[in-house]
Amino acid sequence: MIRRALTLVLAVLVVLTGAAQAQATGYRYWSFWDREGERWSYATQGPSLARPSDGDVQGFRFAVSEDSDDAARPRGAAEFAVICARTPAQDGKKRVALVIDFGTAADAPSGETPPARRTVCARVSPDATTAEALASVARPLRYDTNALLCAISGYPAKGCGEQVAGGRQEEEAAPDDSGGGPSLGLVAGIAVVAVLGAAGVWQARRRRNA
Repeated sequence: MIRRALTLVLAVLVVLTGAAQAQATGYRYWSFWDREGERWSYATQGPSLARPSDGDVQGFRFAVSEDSDDAARPRGAAEFAVICARTPAQDGKKRVALVIDFGTAADAPSGETPPARRTVCARVSPDATTAEALASVARPLRYDTNALLCAISGYPAKGCGEQVAGGRQEEEAAPDDSGGGPSLGLVAGIAVVAVLGAAGVWQARRRRNA
């Protein structure tokens, strides 16, 4: 009985550890978003291919995410009329409102501090891509050899879409997570106590039946 209980505990700990490791893995990168009404949607084209129309709102967010379903959206208000209020329309040009969210300190590369979120109105030629609109207002941009956007306004200074193990982020997020579910250590402790308790009951029954 004791051996079975210990085997069960070990199996549970393996599953929990694997789940924690899976949740802790992500990629640090700039995600690209389209604004549709009051909501953001993950862009289906990269900024170098997308050609926004006059009056469009597009966003960029720097964060650590597992994939597009998990990606963090740009924060704050994002209204074209507000962002482009001081940029009048001009013949032969289009205006694109851009939201640039540099993310949080928890997602920042080691030694770097994210700049404050920015909104800016780019006035560019009618056939300009989002990348061209961004370059007109947020230089310097940095791309890798696969044309992946790595930095906006020089942030971050290095790195590009690198895989991130969750150790550092878990440490930074820990104070905010204190009200959530039990930690892995607590679950393990409860499981061990349960096994020892079961073992004690089993031993007591053996003595009474001897």
